[in-house]
Amino acid sequence: MRLLRILCLTVAPFCLSLTAQATDLPEAIAATGESHVVTVHAEGAQIYECKPDAAGKLAWSFREPIASLLVDGKTVGRHYAGPNWEWQDGSAISAKVAGRAPGATAADIPLLKLTVTAHRGTGMLEGVTTVQRLATRGGVAEGVCPGAGALLSVPYAADYAFHRKARAALKE
Repeated sequence: MRLLRILCLTVAPFCLSLTAQATDLPEAIAATGESHVVTVHAEGAQIYECKPDAAGKLAWSFREPIASLLVDGKTVGRHYAGPNWEWQDGSAISAKVAGRAPGATAADIPLLKLTVTAHRGTGMLEGVTTVQRLATRGGVAEGVCPGAGALLSVPYAADYAFHRKARAALKE
């Protein structure tokens, strides 16, 4: 605990932004009781396919994401169908949606809480149990679906926060 306090005093602005961010989140996507590992920015596209809906009408159906994961403007990994996140050190995770909240506007994909279902490799993503998709911009399919099988790539950006189960607090 003492080490955590010293670290937060050293990087106080960063710690304060994480605290503010965590308290401003909708309950549906909160990672309550988990320790923050890292937050990265993603730039990419949400890919949609034109398919018949339940009523037989053609509509855009989400197919997959494709994005670069960035820290300080440098690529550190990628995000792709599954959903999967892969770090440059070879560690990777797959997850499933556990909660959602609306994006800031109708053009923004929803905020998500995802529960990790599989791990591969060792490294940065090892032990991660929850992923949050935050601060989304864009990514929503709009417009007429021209014909079955047509694809649509919609640019999006988001922040992905990775968490793991909190470990028991160390005694000072």
